[in-house]
Amino acid sequence: MLTLTHFLTLAALLFSLSVTGIFLNRKNVIILLMCIELMLLAVNMNFVAFSRFLGNMDGQVFVFFILTVAAAEAAIGLAILVVLFRNRQTINVAELDDLKG
Repeated sequence: MLTLTHFLTLAALLFSLSVTGIFLNRKNVIILLMCIELMLLAVNMNFVAFSRFLGNMDGQVFVFFILTVAAAEAAIGLAILVVLFRNRQTINVAELDDLKG
């Protein structure tokens, strides 16, 4: 039988994997966005696990709001990446350091 500790350990592993991915790969914007999404999913797993084991539905309802924001973030982030790639021919973060005003 799965206990709360199993879910929290898996969520902590996913969260630490996403933080490691952000620190190790600071060049590719797509991988940075994927790591942020993985971080949000680890937090959602914590919400669902606590909601299930406490017998309260509030955490599961809150997850739907987080997933809505995450989907909007992914759509807008990918649209910005497409525009950046069309204008600069790269999505490397190191080459996107200058701003035009």
